[in-house]
Amino acid sequence: MIYYKSSEEIDIIRESAEILSRAHAEVAKLIAPGVTTQSLDRVAEEYIKDHGGVPSFKGYNGFPGSLCISVNEQVVHGIPGTTTLTEGDIVTIDCGVFYKGFHSDAAYTYPVGEVTEEVKKLLKVTKESLYLGIENAKSGNRIGDIGFAIQRYVEDSGFSVVRELVGHGIGKTLHESPEVPNYGKRGRGTKLKSGLILAIEPMVNMGTRNVIQESDGWTIRTRDHKPSAHFEHTVAVMNGTPEILTTHKYIEEVFNI
Repeated sequence: MIYYKSSEEIDIIRESAEILSRAHAEVAKLIAPGVTTQSLDRVAEEYIKDHGGVPSFKGYNGFPGSLCISVNEQVVHGIPGTTTLTEGDIVTIDCGVFYKGFHSDAAYTYPVGEVTEEVKKLLKVTKESLYLGIENAKSGNRIGDIGFAIQRYVEDSGFSVVRELVGHGIGKTLHESPEVPNYGKRGRGTKLKSGLILAIEPMVNMGTRNVIQESDGWTIRTRDHKPSAHFEHTVAVMNGTPEILTTHKYIEEVFNI
């Protein structure tokens, strides 16, 4: 069942998204060689709690962290721990906030120091594909329009889209209907209506689209061990122009982008 939000509920999700976006920036300040993923997790959890929120991921189906932190070939759901970031890595920070009864969700993939030109292209294409998908998240369109836009851009750029993992509706629960694949056909799938809140999140691999689950039961990585990138926003479907409720601007201010 799809749950459409009122303007008052969207306002609360917007507040949740603001806390989340600023928590991301606190983490962004620390991204550097020598930093452990566990230390990043602690900073995010402290910031979220200090601002009246609860980390959406911590305890979700038993997940131990406040952040999902995925390095290099890890696509999603990496567990924070003793892993230390090194020069040339990429690291995805995925975070959710529960605030006043509603969730928000966002992700960003960072270069750690200097990375190769091919990796820079992977990050650029993945981020751009997110916004191309969001452009299609408006009333009257269908779920397939979002996935088609993402898939076409990614594959035309020489990369591949993960298919086993998808975006989702979001609201009172972290994962709601409908699912939002990052591939698809125009005009197919659920028709979008104003008041629907979606987490749109392309996950893009440098090599094969195939993934496997690691032995920890959580972490998903690329089958060929090539890097993967992931960017995500929480988006309100509106009449006309979609509204992005989360923002990457605080992250980008940290890096003067």
